[in-house]
Amino acid sequence: MSITMERKQALMIEYATKPNDTGSPEVQVAILTERITNLTEHFKTHVKDNHSRRGLLKLVSLRRQLLDYVKARDDARYRKLIERLGIRR
Repeated sequence: MSITMERKQALMIEYATKPNDTGSPEVQVAILTERITNLTEHFKTHVKDNHSRRGLLKLVSLRRQLLDYVKARDDARYRKLIERLGIRR
């Protein structure tokens, strides 16, 4: 359900806005999206896992907050990010 360190490093490199960028909203949203995708796959086989479902809802809420922040700062950056991640909004 969690992502590996290698995958996390790859996401940081792919979505970084500058060299050695680990905390920009784009990187955080990309990591959260990966975790949400993994949990969604988990629920296809473990339908009654309500404890993890609560965690999923928290992750989705946090991602939404970060996306709202990016949208408030720069709408073009927001649109580019959701397009790259394939998030519908």
